[in-house]
Order: sequence, then C-alpha cells, then structure tokens
Amino acid sequence: MDITFTLIAQALMFAILIWFTAKFIWPPLMTAIENRQKTIADGLAAAERGKHDLDLAAKRSAELLREAKEKAADILAGGDKRASEIVEAAKIQAKVEADRIVAGAVAEIEQETFRAKEQLRSHVSAIALAGAGRILGREIDAKAHNDMLDKLVAGM
Repeated sequence: MDITFTLIAQALMFAILIWFTAKFIWPPLMTAIENRQKTIADGLAAAERGKHDLDLAAKRSAELLREAKEKAADILAGGDKRASEIVEAAKIQAKVEADRIVAGAVAEIEQETFRAKEQLRSHVSAIALAGAGRILGREIDAKAHNDMLDKLVAGM
C-alpha cells in the first residue's frame, strides 16, 4: 500500500468524523452546555434575589421589632399614666369622703352639744324649781318657770 493512499484515506475518514461530529454530536452537546449555562445563570440570579430578599426581610424584621418595642413602651407609659390617674382620683375621692365624714361628725357633735345643753338646761330648771319651791315653801308652776327660762335664754 501506498502511503499517499493511506494519508488520503485517513484524511477522508477524519473529514467524515468531523462532519458526523458536527452534524450529530456537536448540536446536542452544545444544547446541553447552553442549558447547563442557563440553569447555572438562573441559579445564581435566584441566589442573588434570595440574598436581596433576605436582606430586605432582615431590615423589615428589625423595623417591626423596633416598632413593637416602641408600642410596648407607649403601652407601658400609658399604663403608668393611667395608674397615676387612678391613684390621684382615689386620693381625691378619699379626701372628699373624709371631708364629708368630718362634716357629718361635726354636725353630729353640734347636735349632741345642743341636746346636752337642752338637757342641762331642763335639769337646771328642774333643780332650780325644786330649790325655789323648798325655799319659798310652796309649789311653783313648772310651766310658767320654763317659759320664763326660755325667754331668758332667748334674750342672751
């Protein structure tokens, strides 16, 4: 065999191999590579979006936590204020009640004092009548004497 024929046959076989590879093997291989590149690019984009969403979620959760803390502080301040208002209202109500009780007690004391004076006056007039009756040796009209004592007391 001739080396030229061998070289030409090998060149022809190489050309057929290149044509066959370009026609049947290369397009599916390129399609698979392009699909893989697209999948990787989509995955990287999704990872980037996920990272961005995670950052946004972290910021939002920090904001919500801050708002919740502020709201809790406002609620506590409102509760403290309401408690102070209730205490002050109770103090005022207790003061009013104490003043009312004191006024009632003063009025009752004045009434008791007036009753005691009236009883004392009636006892004094009875003793005075009895004493005057013994001194004079006769019975004095109690009604007339009481009227006279009432006039004297009214005149004072």
